[in-house]
Amino acid sequence: MKLLSTEIKNKVLDSMMHIIQLRESEILEANKKDLEAFNRDDQALYDRLVVNDSKIKGMIQAIKEVKEQDDPVSQEISNITLDSGLNIVNKTAPFGTIMIIYESRPDVTIEAAVLAFKANNKILLKGGKEAYNSNVVLVDCWKQALRENSLDESWITMLQMNRDETQEFLRNPDQPLDLIVPRGGERLIDFVKQHAKCAVLISGRGNNFLYVHPEADWKKTIDVIINAKTDKISGCNALDKVLVDTNLPEYESRLRELNEILNAKGVEVLADTISKDVLKDNEVLPTEDTWYEEFLAMKIVLGAVNGIDEAMTKINTYSGGHSSTIMTQDVEAATRFMENIDTAAVYHNASTRFTDGGQMGVGAELAISTDKLHHRGPLGLKQLVTNKYYVYGDGHIRI
Repeated sequence: MKLLSTEIKNKVLDSMMHIIQLRESEILEANKKDLEAFNRDDQALYDRLVVNDSKIKGMIQAIKEVKEQDDPVSQEISNITLDSGLNIVNKTAPFGTIMIIYESRPDVTIEAAVLAFKANNKILLKGGKEAYNSNVVLVDCWKQALRENSLDESWITMLQMNRDETQEFLRNPDQPLDLIVPRGGERLIDFVKQHAKCAVLISGRGNNFLYVHPEADWKKTIDVIINAKTDKISGCNALDKVLVDTNLPEYESRLRELNEILNAKGVEVLADTISKDVLKDNEVLPTEDTWYEEFLAMKIVLGAVNGIDEAMTKINTYSGGHSSTIMTQDVEAATRFMENIDTAAVYHNASTRFTDGGQMGVGAELAISTDKLHHRGPLGLKQLVTNKYYVYGDGHIRI
């Protein structure tokens, strides 16, 4: 794959920002068609589908931020010269072609493409049918930006395939394919993992947990839980499960208070078999599988645990590997929790809503990876490259 100069890549991004501004009304009109055709039974998916003036500004800002970041390609990782005189240099290199499969979220059409392109990768965009009209216009904007800078339009491609065609493409792609990122629910991820023949980087479910330690500051705890649960229910970084330690001072009254506050915010609160003893009017978890469930709704579980060990075991058993929080003033307990919880992000006295590229200083993100190879957490510009060894000799042979 041809390596593009940083200058030409940034010129494309300049063009794209200008084009989005010029074609804003066209983008909004296309999105209106998608919204009118959408069944609003799934409120979280609907929220992700909406494009408005604020979203347009966000798209432009994402491109601007990526443009201003250093080019991640051909950066030297290491440089050693052996006793034999052989010089070995390790540098960053593009993956090649990345395919992203995603549901709703027209803004992903911008963020995924800008990141892949700046990292010198071609990208194949397989959006959901619910965002078809929006994505057609946004991808056409990309192609216009490429044409204006005399580049091949194949750098950014929208795939229009049904489920069977997608399955066949995953099994037998008609072009080189180096990495697939499925960004969606469990069924989508399982579908891709089952059929793909190349590397798959998982952007997993949320199902995030918060543990209330006996030494928690109660006011901070309330504030963090409300923010993490209600700020954006469609976010994969939203909170779904709260484990309250039964050793918390005034445990019963505080559990009732938390339940009342959540109810007042319109949150449906489920209890587990232990917290049900206090929350007598609450519905109990229907099955154990509920512990595994990502709600993407105004719903939460208030469970009870007896000690930090039980909390850590429960989180490591049921969470989606995304984000977890401990609320405590005990730094030693927080350190123990953070070192032993197996999620991409662990928090001490903070909302899980910060697991986001922009909030973590990464900038625009392709996804939040819950994989452990090759990267975990927000997939930003620096994470969309692999590496290559450059070995310089002078007639060296191995003896």
